[in-house]
Amino acid sequence: MKTGQPARDSVAPQRIEVLVPMRWGDMDAYGHINNVQIVRMLEEARIAAFGPPRGAGLPGVEPPAALFNDVEEGIMTLVVEHKVRYVRTLEYRNIPAVVEIWVGAVKGASFDLHYLIKDPETREDCVKATTHLAFVAEDTGRVRRLTPGQKEKLERYQA
Repeated sequence: MKTGQPARDSVAPQRIEVLVPMRWGDMDAYGHINNVQIVRMLEEARIAAFGPPRGAGLPGVEPPAALFNDVEEGIMTLVVEHKVRYVRTLEYRNIPAVVEIWVGAVKGASFDLHYLIKDPETREDCVKATTHLAFVAEDTGRVRRLTPGQKEKLERYQA
C-alpha cells in the first residue's frame, strides 16, 4: 500500500437500505421467518436496490443503483450462489424488515452482493448473506464480462 492512501477496508461502503415486508405466511411453526422465505427477502431487497430485470415490472420506481433494468436484450442476470448465515431468528412482525445491501468483490464477469437483514424493531442483526451474480448470454449460456458502465454503477456501493 502506498503511503498517504487509506486502506481499502477502512472505507465503509455506501449501503442501500431497503424495507422488505414480512408476510404472515412467511412464518414457520416456531413463529419466526422461515429460512426459505429469507432467500425471497434477499431477492426483494436486490430488486429494490438494483432494479428489476429488463422489461419486467417497468415502468416503476427508479432504484438507487439501476443495474439490472439496464441490461441489454438477450442478457440474463443470474444467481450463481447464495451464502446465508442466520445470526438470530427474525421474528414475524407486521412491519417490514430492514435490509442493508452493498457490493463486495467485483470480478471481470461476476460480482457479489452482501446483505444484512435486521429486526425492524430492535435493529439487531438477524441474517448475513451474500449472493454471487453473473450476466449470461441467453442464446449461448456463456458468462458475459461486466461493462465499464456496470462496474461504475457497482463501485459506488462497493466495500
